[in-house]
Amino acid sequence: MQKNGPLALIFHTLVVAFVLAPLVVICIVAFTPENTLTLPTTSLSLRWFKAVFAHPDFVASFWNSIWVATLSASIAVVFSIPAGLAIDRFEFPGRDALNALFLSPLIIPSLVLGVALLRLFALIGVQGSFAWLVLSHAVIITPYVLRLVLSALTGFDRSAEQAARTLGASQWTVFRRITAPLILPGITGGWLLAFINSFDELTMSIFVTAPSTVTLPVRMYMYATESIDPMMAAVSALMIALTACAMLILDRAFGLDRVLIGKG
Repeated sequence: MQKNGPLALIFHTLVVAFVLAPLVVICIVAFTPENTLTLPTTSLSLRWFKAVFAHPDFVASFWNSIWVATLSASIAVVFSIPAGLAIDRFEFPGRDALNALFLSPLIIPSLVLGVALLRLFALIGVQGSFAWLVLSHAVIITPYVLRLVLSALTGFDRSAEQAARTLGASQWTVFRRITAPLILPGITGGWLLAFINSFDELTMSIFVTAPSTVTLPVRMYMYATESIDPMMAAVSALMIALTACAMLILDRAFGLDRVLIGKG
């Protein structure tokens, strides 16, 4: 196995440090006792974390984001599993077009999607609907689930499925007892990545939220237009912690190499 040389290791270290530095600074600033965005110099304080949980708008927006991300990620899984099976296992007219349709939200700017959805919702009279907000998020996060489901299906050994059908098992039984457990890492990883992307979505959400359905990123944006204080750093630190915990759970349950890269 070829190993990276010292220059490559130094370059990779610098890239990782460059990416992580802003996150580390934000997390440190969140513990400042001061009234401005400054690094704590004399002591650490949980003052701004307490302020976040005492702020009703931020708490309500947090739960909105949790529900939207959970429901939209689940809807994306429901659509991605049969779509992935069809694209991977069957040859039919429009197969490539179907694959491109499901993956198109990756190449369409969120701003364009937001404006288009806003116009659509205005035409059908559903502005501010929580259900349509969930569906909007499902549209933009479905590609993440589909790609991981397709990755899990690549090189899938179908001999166990064929043996089960030979023994008289129905297609639903084969899927439930054999196929689904074998592609579960891809399904779980796709759901989690979809959840994270939905939870962090800002640009499109600005156009389709209402005062009663404001998500946490949109609330942070609205708050930042009025004032910037360490409470914004505290909210950001909490979001970073939530994302890190989600990835840690995924790594402990299945392994990130297996889910994201496809290693056995």
